[in-house]
Amino acid sequence: MEALLDRFLRYVAIDTQSDEESETQPSAAKELDLLRLLRDELLAMGVKAELDEYGYVMGTIPSNIAKDAPAIGFIAHVDTAPDASGKDVKPQIIENYDGSDIELKGVPGLLLKTEDFPEILAHKGETIITTDGTTLLGADDKAGVAEIMDAVQYIMSHPEFKHGEIKIGFTPDEEIGRGVVKFDVKKFGADYAYTMDGGEVGELEFENFNAASAVVKIQGRNVHPGYAKGKMLNSIHIAQEFDALLPASQRPECTEGYEGFFHLIGFKGSVEETTITYIIRDHDRAKFEEKKAVLQDCVDFINRRYVPGTATATVKDQYYNMRAEVEPHYHVVEKAMKAMEMAGVKPKVQPIRGGTDGANLSFKGLPCPNIFAGGLNFHGKMEWVPVESMQKASAVILNIISLYAE
Repeated sequence: MEALLDRFLRYVAIDTQSDEESETQPSAAKELDLLRLLRDELLAMGVKAELDEYGYVMGTIPSNIAKDAPAIGFIAHVDTAPDASGKDVKPQIIENYDGSDIELKGVPGLLLKTEDFPEILAHKGETIITTDGTTLLGADDKAGVAEIMDAVQYIMSHPEFKHGEIKIGFTPDEEIGRGVVKFDVKKFGADYAYTMDGGEVGELEFENFNAASAVVKIQGRNVHPGYAKGKMLNSIHIAQEFDALLPASQRPECTEGYEGFFHLIGFKGSVEETTITYIIRDHDRAKFEEKKAVLQDCVDFINRRYVPGTATATVKDQYYNMRAEVEPHYHVVEKAMKAMEMAGVKPKVQPIRGGTDGANLSFKGLPCPNIFAGGLNFHGKMEWVPVESMQKASAVILNIISLYAE
């Protein structure tokens, strides 16, 4: 049987970065490289599995118990974030981590410092996987993919392990907010499901941000700079002014817990035209709507200050807080808590300061909390994951299955 670490290293070697500029499904053809591999590996283990036209892998392991039990699904996404390259990932494996700063050898002088990331000290003595400093690692969410496949491998090689019907799902494009847009919940066939897409060991989440994207276009007026007085409207300066209108205290670097934010994620322009992009987040639906209204107020102010049509905004909702859909089925949370305790993990129930495929799936009628995958510092070159955390996540999957089979 393949070790979990070896499986994870194989998966992160495949570039699966999604493309937010693409309109295809999946957004990048290279995501299919891993999706096809996963389908084939499931088939090779004896699991009925298929890859559909939209890039969804769905697999089924039939029940081996006589009594009725709900069908339980486990889901992870294969794509990595557009924020940093996922090509030619060169993982570093640090065995028996001693608590010191870790040199990321692909970039001279770059360190994963305990002073900046003290949470790594809780994993002294463990095997830590880091990047080499030139790419992200891909633990978000290839750790989750590897954990699910590790659990499937165990189930298929241990026929004495009792379980109800098990559903396996792998999705593309989660990182760009389109992970389950065309996911057929009825076809998937699970009564309840879990995404393996959380962070630090013990995390358990059933509430997430309400989320929207905003694209603000600033139309300037370019005039030769030698004759520009009283005529030029420099869209770059106006865009800077627009951003300064939004509350600085509601940026990601100033917020935590249940506090929402405006996050500037893109700024591109010239004197004639500038485009600025944001994501808007808040757990509270009313505050979420207020934030969208504030952004529109800023647009209106710019248009009054300059000329009508100087600023325009396109705001699109991406997903909503799944708490309202999961809480009526709270046993899915309780089962996960119990499964963690059985694995020697202390559950940490907390809100997601982000989103998962599970949010949209919950609104599609499939209650779907989120469980830790074990990685930290996602989306960048400081990403890392302990092997022991992945092993515990795989054990939690098996424990959930056992609890529902009882």
